[in-house]
Amino acid sequence: MRLGYLFLSSSSSSVVGSSISRSIVRPAPSLLLHRPFHFIPNRTTTKSNRFQFSPRTTLTASPSSMASTFKPEQARVPPALQLPSPPITKFKIGLCQLSVTADKERNIVHARAAIEEAAEKGAKLVVLPEIWNSPYSNDSFPIYAEDIDTGPDASPSTAMLSEAARLLKITIVGGSIPERSGDKLYNTCCVFDADGKLKAKHRKIHLFDIDIPGKITFKESQTLTAGETPTVVDTEVGRIGIGICYDIRFQELAMLYAARGAHLICYPGAFNMTTGPLHWELLQRARAVDNQLYVATCAPARDVGGGYVAWGHSTLIGPFGEVLATTEHGPGNCHLGD
Repeated sequence: MRLGYLFLSSSSSSVVGSSISRSIVRPAPSLLLHRPFHFIPNRTTTKSNRFQFSPRTTLTASPSSMASTFKPEQARVPPALQLPSPPITKFKIGLCQLSVTADKERNIVHARAAIEEAAEKGAKLVVLPEIWNSPYSNDSFPIYAEDIDTGPDASPSTAMLSEAARLLKITIVGGSIPERSGDKLYNTCCVFDADGKLKAKHRKIHLFDIDIPGKITFKESQTLTAGETPTVVDTEVGRIGIGICYDIRFQELAMLYAARGAHLICYPGAFNMTTGPLHWELLQRARAVDNQLYVATCAPARDVGGGYVAWGHSTLIGPFGEVLATTEHGPGNCHLGD
């Protein structure tokens, strides 16, 4: 059996494995956005050399002026939610770096075995990769897509995840699969609780459209539709924000999750051999440091003979930006941290 998985311990209050315990201190989130940074309500046009954010708020180069003119009620979103206390303060997370083939039934059986092995080694949260039941291609998405909302007969992949979560009494962030909803296709991540209940469904918001001459060209938008809703879910191990692959490039989404009290953001992702070496770890560490939370990513194993070659390197990052643990690129890599 070819499978890769990563077992780690995550703490919501201190950095695991460090000789120095560090409390997580979040930056004040009063200016966090529900909309992109370029959207500024009631913005006025002016010829002044000062930045006008609204008729009542003017930012100048003078700190004292900024302090005197800013009013809390003019923040772009309401104050952040009260940070929840996590139900547990330490747990093991299993990141299953799976090899993916064109055989859907094999992929489902393979994923089930990896989840079971993770649970046997103490994982309370298990994360799967992006598009783990299908080859990563626009030709494959319509063929392998499942109607998640119709029920288990129409979605064998999520039926397996639900059953595994219930029998093993764990939380599963189910990577992502192609989802069919009406005449649209989505790249969708499902989260199941320890009772096997579907707790959340995140549709990839930022589709992967890229053209690097001589390197890689891929456009998810040729077949997939972008999701519209950020996803925060309360689980047995704490409050988790969900993103998929390209979503990690957009800091606004992570900021929103931090403002809503997430302790951890999970990003199933399949960065490639061009963007992976340069950006994969960099972006994970940036999201963790910027928002003072944990970031977990889970990638498919690298298959050099595949049409799309993933970078691999599933990773857990701590709030201080430290790499707590990571896999290599292939299946069969296992690390255990306590």
